[in-house]
Amino acid sequence: MQTHEIRRRFLDHFVRAGHTEVPSASLILADPNLLFVNAGMVQFKPYFLGQEAPPFPRATSVQKCVRTGDIEEVGVTTRHNTFFQMAGNFSFGDYFKEGAITLAWELISKSQEEGGFGFDTDRIWVTAYEDDPEAAEIWHRVAGIPKERIQFRDGKDNYWDMGVPGPGGPCSEIYYDRGPAYGKEGGPVADEDRYLEIWNLVFMQDIRGELSPKLGHPPVGSLPKKNIDTGMGVERVAMLLQGVENVYETDLLRPIIDKAEELTGRSYGVEHADDVRFRVIADHARTAAMLISDGVNPGNDGRGYVLRRLLRRIVRSARLLGAEKPVMAEFMKVVSDLMSPSYPELGTDFGRIETVAVGEETAFLKTLNTGSTLFDNTAAAVKAKGGKKIAGSDAFTLHDTYGFPIDLTLEMAAEAGLSVDEDGFRTLMAEQRQRAKEDAAARKHAHADLSIYKELVDRGPTEFTGFDELTSEAHVLALIADGVRVPTATAGHDVEVILDRSPLYAESGGQIADRGSITAAGLKLRVNDVQKIAKKLWVHKTTVEQGQITEGDVVLAQADPAWRSGATQGHSGTHMVHAALRQVLGPNAVQAGSLNKPGYLRFDFNWQGQLTEQQKTDIEAVSNDAVGADFPVNTFVTDLPKAKQMGALALFGENYGDEVRVVEIGGPFSMELCGGTHVQHSSQIGPITLLGESSVGSGVRRVEAFVGLDSYKYLAKERALLAGVAASLKVPSDEVPARVEQLVERLKVAEKELERTKVAAVLSSAGKFVQEAERVGGLLLVAAAAPEGVAAGDLRTLATDIRGRFGSEPAVVVLLGNIDGKVPFVVTVNKGAQELGVKAGDLVGSFGPSIAGRGGGKPEMAQGAGSDPSGIAAGLAAVRARVAEIAG
Repeated sequence: MQTHEIRRRFLDHFVRAGHTEVPSASLILADPNLLFVNAGMVQFKPYFLGQEAPPFPRATSVQKCVRTGDIEEVGVTTRHNTFFQMAGNFSFGDYFKEGAITLAWELISKSQEEGGFGFDTDRIWVTAYEDDPEAAEIWHRVAGIPKERIQFRDGKDNYWDMGVPGPGGPCSEIYYDRGPAYGKEGGPVADEDRYLEIWNLVFMQDIRGELSPKLGHPPVGSLPKKNIDTGMGVERVAMLLQGVENVYETDLLRPIIDKAEELTGRSYGVEHADDVRFRVIADHARTAAMLISDGVNPGNDGRGYVLRRLLRRIVRSARLLGAEKPVMAEFMKVVSDLMSPSYPELGTDFGRIETVAVGEETAFLKTLNTGSTLFDNTAAAVKAKGGKKIAGSDAFTLHDTYGFPIDLTLEMAAEAGLSVDEDGFRTLMAEQRQRAKEDAAARKHAHADLSIYKELVDRGPTEFTGFDELTSEAHVLALIADGVRVPTATAGHDVEVILDRSPLYAESGGQIADRGSITAAGLKLRVNDVQKIAKKLWVHKTTVEQGQITEGDVVLAQADPAWRSGATQGHSGTHMVHAALRQVLGPNAVQAGSLNKPGYLRFDFNWQGQLTEQQKTDIEAVSNDAVGADFPVNTFVTDLPKAKQMGALALFGENYGDEVRVVEIGGPFSMELCGGTHVQHSSQIGPITLLGESSVGSGVRRVEAFVGLDSYKYLAKERALLAGVAASLKVPSDEVPARVEQLVERLKVAEKELERTKVAAVLSSAGKFVQEAERVGGLLLVAAAAPEGVAAGDLRTLATDIRGRFGSEPAVVVLLGNIDGKVPFVVTVNKGAQELGVKAGDLVGSFGPSIAGRGGGKPEMAQGAGSDPSGIAAGLAAVRARVAEIAG
């Protein structure tokens, strides 16, 4: 049975049982405790936590998940995957243990002809929590599972919670016996390789405190409603139903391995080391494509760093398997073809996915070249000292700082006749991981207590009237101060005000919240901010400036007209710039974030490389042409599939409801899903002036712009600045660029002439140094302080000139400079002196400590710098003594 069919059967089974099918959420959700969505229940957490009332009593989904805690283990065994699909069914205060067990049993036991999975029920084992005999009794009574195939386990295995105070409960797991060939008898407690877990049923009934029941601590209370949260591993079920040895041989992973065999010429299943690399490629290629599809870009921290590691491990593994050409485009295409039936966005957005992945591959190949050079230098230094082992710290630096993989370091070391201190390397890696875990633990916290708003959320959403009016009469539903409901608030106090309706826009979609006021007779509140709770409740953060506000009051809520006008210009201007970017750069310039407020916008988009001046000019021109065209701005509400079919653009990582609002400007010119406020005609935006373009991360660029009156003020300031420059240069404004170019060219010529003069002055002192050379044994020595202020480059020129004036007579030149508190130095030794045993690099060690300096080089030339000018005299004395020792 193909994996896509397994997904479909699961969803159909639960839809027939009265569940609402919910699409998979993005892998990126606004959860402070999660880097990526890692379980099917994550998108339903607000319902389990009681923060929101669920819109349905039962739900089912197949959630895409990513877990990256054991990236290094992927491929080493066949049990680890970073991406997986979690099929689940959920009950919010509806059915409980018996219902969950019955529904699960029906699906796994029903024949495939009847729409089930058709598992051999004689090979099914289950476990239950040690304090939950009720679950065991239901399994025996409902499913007929013999008591000897029902095992009890402690909280570490059969209790679930979120890792922080909140909901939790005992769980019951379903296992499939793969047979004696896979391990010993005795059920899951004896061998979890033979007895493979396929489904976990969580009976969410408890409230855990600071200490988890998983470790034997009792819950602190019971949930008001008992819930069900289950998770079935789609890939594991596919492995069993397809009769293959492990998940890497299932229909959605094996074709990636086949492509890797084709590109590398190696075969899977021959050598363990190669098999690990094939599995790394298969796993990481799929995960990377899914992450990029959900808007992640390679970077140096957070989600971006995870993606970068995955992509680079693919490249590294392919290289170790023998690939000589780029491979990423091929792997991304295979993944897209395999996964698109369940995730069609992989096909429609393939161009961007390929661009991001290939861009990172190209960058990493350059890193590999740089790393190879650094490795060669490290290996040469070890050999020069007579060593046989590369230090763990050096291997760690290559890995951590330069991205050079440890297994390449090991392979290249072996080729160079060296070994690597792997224990030292792994100790440093373990310390780094521990620091990362501690950082993550510090960020992880209990879920924010939003229970104060729950009653208000359950009453229904705030009616937003701001699309049609700026002033609305409203009732005060609640007042909250310092997290507590209060009946009144008086002048001078900050208070959160919840109204039944409001014209003030709450911050979302990149648009800053409206500013405004709440008034009544003898009452005035300044609205400083408006935020949403559970995406539906408007919370007005205010300061009482006059009078007293009381729960139940009838008030007038007003958005500041000037603020709103500027905000609509900024938001509509953002849509103009987005459309212009896609027109100039192409459809791969996809939105990665935005912020707009009165008179200003910034827009982040996926793009590799800096924009050219011409591209920036074109983007600004297309944007302003659209403004000048006076396009009508239309908004309408439709369902999400229809909006996407019409070509409306959606923001990656954003979760949309069944109905969405579409903002259309100029028909096909711009069409986006958007809940913000906008102008009525594009001409009302006013001029759009790009301020600049910059990088905000690997593969993400940012443009900033002024709009409307702020744009005019900026241009007026620029015009005044240009007029001032023109007056100073005594040329018309349109001749300023040419005149400035002339001045710059003249300045370059003058600087070159000055440099030549400086060099001549420095070299003029060479004769003096030659005359003052000391005879030490059979050679001549110049060990002196250079003229103050001579830069390092000029110091080398001077030393080389002095050495040349001695001809073939053995000579050593040591010059120490003094510039801005630094001590640059150069040591040069001619061939005659080298034959006497003097080497430039060795002499650095004699005077380096005196000036707190380090350096190195070849036998004929060494250079570096120190930081202690007070030691120059002592350093020169030390080098004289060392030369005398060698040549005396």
